[in-house]
Amino acid sequence: MNQGPMSERPLGQGPMGQGPVSQGLARPVAKRPDKSLLRGLGGLLPRGLLARTLLIMLLPLVVLQGVALQLFYGGHLDVISRRLSAGLAGDVAFVANLVDQVPEAMRGQILREANWRLGLSLGFEPGQLLGTPPARPAWMPFLPLEEDLDHALRERMSFTFDADWHSDPQAIVIRVQTGTGLLSVEAPRKRLFSTTLYVFVLWLVGSALLLAGIAILFMKNQVRAIRRLAEAAESFGLGRDTAPIKPEGAREVRQAALAFNAMQGRILRFVSQRTEMLAGISHDLRTPLTRMRLAIAMLPRSAETAEDLEALNQDLEEMERMVETYLAFARGEGIEAPRPADLVELVEEMAAKSRRSGADVSVNLPEALTLPLRADALKRALGNLLDNARRHAKRIAIAVAEVQEAGRHWAELTVDDDGPGIPAADRAEAFRPFSSGSATGTGLGLAIARDIVRAHGGEILLEESPMGGLRARMRLPV
Repeated sequence: MNQGPMSERPLGQGPMGQGPVSQGLARPVAKRPDKSLLRGLGGLLPRGLLARTLLIMLLPLVVLQGVALQLFYGGHLDVISRRLSAGLAGDVAFVANLVDQVPEAMRGQILREANWRLGLSLGFEPGQLLGTPPARPAWMPFLPLEEDLDHALRERMSFTFDADWHSDPQAIVIRVQTGTGLLSVEAPRKRLFSTTLYVFVLWLVGSALLLAGIAILFMKNQVRAIRRLAEAAESFGLGRDTAPIKPEGAREVRQAALAFNAMQGRILRFVSQRTEMLAGISHDLRTPLTRMRLAIAMLPRSAETAEDLEALNQDLEEMERMVETYLAFARGEGIEAPRPADLVELVEEMAAKSRRSGADVSVNLPEALTLPLRADALKRALGNLLDNARRHAKRIAIAVAEVQEAGRHWAELTVDDDGPGIPAADRAEAFRPFSSGSATGTGLGLAIARDIVRAHGGEILLEESPMGGLRARMRLPV
């Protein structure tokens, strides 16, 4: 029964519209490079820009010279060695055959002619037999030239022979057992060597060293400019006064130096304008506050208004404290420059001041630790930390130590107390201005302390204290 042609359907479509079917063909998946291998190779590379640049410049040169030397002079030396060995072996075989065939009366003349024309030292001992060759020293390496000469002698001579390579450093002694006696041949070693190879190698190495020296000198000058730019940026980031750097080096490095100088000027102008504005606002606020205090003082006193007036006076006192804090911060940030100072002496002074205010302060300090500081500003920061601890705790402990981390030296100052502390979730919020929950604080102490420490290039953190309260850890670069 004829059922007619089968209905066509798109390739990959299953019967009865059941969706695509597998065609049995797998798409090739590109193999990704092993990241661990790439990280391992990256760990072998030098870290410095100078070393990496020289590696990029000199490694292809050395590889190219090595490949050229191996491909060209490797084969060239092998050919020359075989040809020189074949020439010497032919001379020795010719003399040995001639001496063995001529009458005894003609041997002396043949040896003299061979000695003069072939450059060989020859000797013949009639009736003498070839003995055991001298033992080879254990320290002497087996040269490829020995194989070439031995192979050439076996091809060109039918007599028994041996070759001594270590008895004479300037010559090779070959002894041949002929039918009538023993022939001794001393051949100069220079007949098996080509001096052009050494000249080429010396020229190759000398030119590579000269180019490497020029590259190192050039790259040092370029890297020096980048290093100076990095040092200036680091000093500026640590809050130290740095003069504009001199643009030098390549065009791109000069552009980076000019951009850094422009950025430094803009940042200094911004900070100066912000400080002047803050000082001006804080100073202008004193006038209305004074008028408000005078107006409150002139109001009539009564039992009904006494409580309200007292609340207004407390608000005015708090605002005056905030204004004084603003002014103190503005004066310290805008005027003081960092100078070498003894951190230990500064901490002892602030600890004694805190004791006079009634705090129980213990210290654990080294003998001395000198570093560039804005002494007045840092006193203000440490004073804020001690005031906060004194208001909330009974005992305070201050410690100073020098630590090293990530290749850098830090002066670490810790202030511990036995107060209630701050929960870990609220410690970041404690640095925000006006976030203090104290009735007597302005909420600016920790914020100002952090700004001062960061202006020194350091950092301040809040942690849990071993004394059960709060620890303020302050780090300053040495």
